[in-house]
Amino acid sequence: MAAGTATSTKRATATARGGGSTGRVRRTLLAALVAAAVVLPVSAAASPDVPAPIPVAFAEDAAPHDRYTANRASLAEATRMATDAGRTGRAAKLRAIEAAGTAQFLAFDGRGRGRAVEVFGDLETADRVTVLVPGSDTTLDTYQRFRAGAVSLQQRLQAEHPRSAVVAWLGYDTPGTVSTTVLTAARADEAAAELGPFLAWLGDVSGPGARLSLLCHSYGSVVCARTGTGPAVTDMVLFGSPGTGADAARDLPTGARVWAGRGSDDWIGNVPHARLGAIGFGTDPVDPAFGARAFAAGSAGHSDYLKPGTESLDSLAAIVLGTATADTAAPAATTTTAEASHA
Repeated sequence: MAAGTATSTKRATATARGGGSTGRVRRTLLAALVAAAVVLPVSAAASPDVPAPIPVAFAEDAAPHDRYTANRASLAEATRMATDAGRTGRAAKLRAIEAAGTAQFLAFDGRGRGRAVEVFGDLETADRVTVLVPGSDTTLDTYQRFRAGAVSLQQRLQAEHPRSAVVAWLGYDTPGTVSTTVLTAARADEAAAELGPFLAWLGDVSGPGARLSLLCHSYGSVVCARTGTGPAVTDMVLFGSPGTGADAARDLPTGARVWAGRGSDDWIGNVPHARLGAIGFGTDPVDPAFGARAFAAGSAGHSDYLKPGTESLDSLAAIVLGTATADTAAPAATTTTAEASHA
């Protein structure tokens, strides 16, 4: 636990012990926030000592296809090193990724928990580009789950708009679901410092006049809410969100339209959307008071938003393609000035 987080936790606990109704409310809230961090089991958490080659360093102007080729070689070497080290679980997962021989990684780091930025579609001709930002416990050991969502979205988009591309951006060290890091914005702040410049670069290498959309799941919505976006980003979508740390959509560092949705079966709806010092993320993005545009998410569970055939996938595709109807938009009264600039 970081020193700042520890201090905030101690202060919150000390206040909660103060007695009276206020103390009981704060104590209950703090307990609920901590419980939210352990509501799901960790799956295949990665050991920090997984061996892999040093990530390939690229010049700023390196073309996407050159990055793909170099990173496929890095992926193959990471698979070999994991096998030689007896890390059979990681090796099997990497082998599954490289099986087709066509993986398109803009960045790949097989060390420890791992990082990866993978493209689905033809990025350099796409005029609709979506960046998926994952939430907690997304590592190379759980990457197939995240990757499946990206593939599902890309297939759904291309059915209507062939010039589409999806970028699965595992470009940060996600917090563990069973950890105190998932309760604070520290990891999100680090991620936002990486994501902002990446979005600017992506706008330059995508097809002419490309529209970029940010789709931000769970803790990923905290990341997006701290990321400054340029004019190429037209839509920011928060789904399965624990909150963003902001009180309103107009407070986010973006001129994009801000959307929010939550499925009826998503457990995160039971997490208190409140903040105690550095713990918690405040206002629920699906609350009309937040001012985001609402989209229909159907009965999606927390990990179901991008599953084929779901209402949530259809809604997300419509937002990316710019065809979302008035039925899925919040009333005009909740639309911010920044959002209106893209209307």
